[in-house]
Amino acid sequence: MSPTEAKTVADFLATDFERETQTTLRVLEAVPDGHLDYRPDSKSKTGLGLVRHIALEDEWLLTCIANGAFTPPPDDSDACGIKNPADAVARYRDTVPAALNRVRAMSGETLAGTINFLDVMKMPGVDFLAMALKHSVHHRGQLSTYLRAMGGKIPGIYGPSADTQ
Repeated sequence: MSPTEAKTVADFLATDFERETQTTLRVLEAVPDGHLDYRPDSKSKTGLGLVRHIALEDEWLLTCIANGAFTPPPDDSDACGIKNPADAVARYRDTVPAALNRVRAMSGETLAGTINFLDVMKMPGVDFLAMALKHSVHHRGQLSTYLRAMGGKIPGIYGPSADTQ
């Protein structure tokens, strides 16, 4: 992919990611405090674990893309400081738009350049931006399936839900 193509695709993906952050925030805000230990299966993350994963890794992926190098993923244990959905929402609002703006500021040459993902795979930065967007939407979808079982309501995601009509 040429630098001009990489920049064009990245601009599109960044705009899409920005729109998706609003939906992600609605889902995070809908998580009730009372049942954060809920998990649909023993192999699944808890509600709080998934909230932390989204809040921390969306920013981590974008920051690593902007830095041109991946560091180990963030610690999503109790030590991360996110104790409830409100903490996650505040952190997401503070860190994700700033990290996304750093990606937006990248040159086409840098976006077309290869980044090493922890010696697991190597791809152009723009491809990692596409992956970051998919990662965010995927885990938000998981969390949205937890909400009713946790005693919450599903916000509108791509249109109204049964709870928002």
